[in-house]
Amino acid sequence: MPDAPPRPEPFAQQTAPAVLEDLRARLRATRWPDAPEDAGWALGTDLAYLRELVAYWAQEFDWPAREAALARLPRFRVPLRGLGTHFVHVRASAPAGPVLPLVLGHGWPDSFWRYTKVVPLLTDPGAHGADPADAFDVVVPDMPGYGHSDRPIGPAPDAVAVAGLWADLMSVLGYTRFGVAGGDLGSHVSRYLALDHPDRVVAVHRMDAGLPVFTGDPADLTPEERTWLEGAARWGAAEGAYAAMHRTKPQTAAFGLTDSPAGLAAWIVEKLRAWSDCDGDVERSFTKDEILTNITLYWLTGTIGSSMRMYRANAAIPAAQHARRVEVPSGFSLFPGDVVRPPRAWLERTANVVRVSEPARGGHFAPFEEPELYAEELRAFFRPYRSAATG
Repeated sequence: MPDAPPRPEPFAQQTAPAVLEDLRARLRATRWPDAPEDAGWALGTDLAYLRELVAYWAQEFDWPAREAALARLPRFRVPLRGLGTHFVHVRASAPAGPVLPLVLGHGWPDSFWRYTKVVPLLTDPGAHGADPADAFDVVVPDMPGYGHSDRPIGPAPDAVAVAGLWADLMSVLGYTRFGVAGGDLGSHVSRYLALDHPDRVVAVHRMDAGLPVFTGDPADLTPEERTWLEGAARWGAAEGAYAAMHRTKPQTAAFGLTDSPAGLAAWIVEKLRAWSDCDGDVERSFTKDEILTNITLYWLTGTIGSSMRMYRANAAIPAAQHARRVEVPSGFSLFPGDVVRPPRAWLERTANVVRVSEPARGGHFAPFEEPELYAEELRAFFRPYRSAATG
């Protein structure tokens, strides 16, 4: 007899008080580095801001309350290809037409946290001033080595492999055809879902096109594309040290970041600030509680090392994979505060583009920074493809 399909089991988390006391003790015992006078954020995370954040984490941050808020989302775990996979699954509430299943892909440094604000806007649009006909069934998985999904024992899976896991997950949930959306690493995963499962993906929405990989003749590129590639290279030289570490020696950084909550906070909050549409003030995009919810998830699950190792796996993806063109209908929302924004010519070179928009606000973490804008982007893009998932 064939093996029975895996069955999702409800997931609930309740952190033991002793674990939180250990965290607070470590925070209180932080050994602080020096910093040049008036360095601010120019050399990395600002010392004065991190002292403030760590003091709040140790003395005021209410993790049990944040944990209870996260528990209001229906969450599950299921074994996929030998890896326990954690995901949020919320069905449409009071739909007024065909319901489109939608899988949302997160990136680094986050997890399902990225979409916690946007899930209710997508599953119950009528309750939030939008058209009930735009309701989705929403699935938000944690990638292997992130959040509450298992940390792989062997090499981390790359974006191609994760796309295959998400196709399996949607089968387990009974969805034959579905939409896909994502940003950052989740954009790569979404791309490979569309490339490798075009019979199942009705349309794909992405917030970026990733950092460019081009092995052809530069003369074949438009001037705008050449300018973009040059700009991306400059960004990598100035801002890409974290990614070089992740790609090459992630285990070295993992020792310190897994042992020191202050170090972990420094590694993550600098990116929340640099990549969001906050004009240099991270708390314009995220409250301290929101920042620390994301960081505490990393701390409690011990996943900073495993999350970084995915960069090494992705760096080994063959160039031929990067050269493939997505033929599934593709949409892009390019938020103004994101790090590297591609020109239309590059998008059309790499995908069957049917819609490109430039929202007025938001950055790399737009689903969290501007959930209403992001939800409307997805509603507008996927509206013509709803019947394709049920027809």
